Amino acid sequence: MKQDETKSAKIGRPRDYDEDEALNKAMLVFWKYGFETTSMSLLSKVMKMNAPSIYSAFGDKKSLFLKSLNLYVGDLKEIETLINEAPSAFEAVEEMLKQSAIRFTGKDTPRGCMLASAVASCSQESADVQGAAATIRSKIETALKHRIESDINDQILPKKFSADGLAAHAITTIQGMSVLARDGASRKKLLLIAETSMLAWN
Repeated sequence: MKQDETKSAKIGRPRDYDEDEALNKAMLVFWKYGFETTSMSLLSKVMKMNAPSIYSAFGDKKSLFLKSLNLYVGDLKEIETLINEAPSAFEAVEEMLKQSAIRFTGKDTPRGCMLASAVASCSQESADVQGAAATIRSKIETALKHRIESDINDQILPKKFSADGLAAHAITTIQGMSVLARDGASRKKLLLIAETSMLAWN
């Protein structure tokens, strides 16, 4: 076979991996072990791709992590829409806390929140990765704050309430629930924490 024909055959050869499936596997590894403690050799083993193939498809480890983080979070616009379209800010936060309790204790996924656990103890070299996670949390908190402010202005919530305080309280509760889930707390316990947390709205 001529050299040009050989190149054409290689170019036309189908991938021996599914990119979406590989990214999902990477997400689960980062979720379980964290960004810095996850090695490329482990990623390669779990994703069933050699390192050059990973770099070609997803970029370096940091790029792969950020793509995995985006997969974990989903579309932030959809989260903001769910918050805005909920019957009230109270119900939006209540549902978010309940769903967090369920997600953090899934049978087929690592425990806790990837946003919290994967970058909890990163070094200075990974400050930009921590910053990416912090930015996502901040955007969710801001969406909650705006919805709470709207309900206060519409007199659905008393004016004595602080939109900043309630939004921050919700995010803090979710992060705390993540830590407890990693420690082995049951779903029942996390749901109780979510329920108790909503008493701050009374």
